[in-house]
Amino acid sequence: MKRRNFIGYILLFITSCSATTNNTNNSEIANKPEILRFAVTDVVGEEKLPDYEPFRAVLEEVLGTKIEFFPVESYITATAALQLNQVDLVLAGPSEYVVINARTNAIPLIAVTRPNYYSVIVVNADSPIKSVAQLEGKTIAMSYIGSTGGHLGVTKLLMEAGLAPKSDLKIMMLGDDGSLESFKQGKVDAWGGSTSDYDFLLRTENASENDFPIIAKTALLPSDVIIVSNKLDSQVVEEYKNLIVNNQEQLVAALAEGKSTKKYNTSELVVANDADYDLIRDVYKEIGEGDLISQ
Repeated sequence: MKRRNFIGYILLFITSCSATTNNTNNSEIANKPEILRFAVTDVVGEEKLPDYEPFRAVLEEVLGTKIEFFPVESYITATAALQLNQVDLVLAGPSEYVVINARTNAIPLIAVTRPNYYSVIVVNADSPIKSVAQLEGKTIAMSYIGSTGGHLGVTKLLMEAGLAPKSDLKIMMLGDDGSLESFKQGKVDAWGGSTSDYDFLLRTENASENDFPIIAKTALLPSDVIIVSNKLDSQVVEEYKNLIVNNQEQLVAALAEGKSTKKYNTSELVVANDADYDLIRDVYKEIGEGDLISQ
């Protein structure tokens, strides 16, 4: 459940810089690479890369191209690797994609949908707060800066309620575990995070939604995305896109095999649309981090 706090990485970065599987090997497109280097931004080093091994193996078969893992320490190192032509494919979260795209012009290839991916704002059952607008002057706990579900989506809900996130209330960024613990102990007036973390709260507390009522919920958040280097030939990119979409059933099954990747078990692989990520861009601008996403 933990996600990395990447504000340090942000500062460092700113200052320092229907086809089928059996037919893939018969592609007549020129400039097709012999090896694709694949990074996952949510995996530090090699700690959880084995969870993605089934997906890597099936993707290699589907694309008819050898695929090797390229371990990274953060989305920032993935960004640098794209710039230096050290990596070809990157699986990233929505907020990470927005920053990577702005810095590298990498191409959004395939969106990995997450059907239950929302942000919520929650209060305790005995709280007098019944709407987001009533959080003015109050305190809310959130996850990590830049987390799509645990920060940006929640901030969007505040904005939609007419609250200025930087001045109308106090936001405490405490991480996944820390924010939930602070909320359970009554140290904050509300908690904001992803629906998966909310479900975790209910399970671990043996509680129901009546115990921790949701006072606001976003629309479905943007999907995770497979990014491709803009250095690959456009015809190759188009072929890869079609092959992935047309073989998505076996690819999703492989992706969801790992212990840390079961969140993808109901996903679909669809053509990514950059405009779907404007929600993320809007929030970055609102919180004064527009420089992160400026091209």
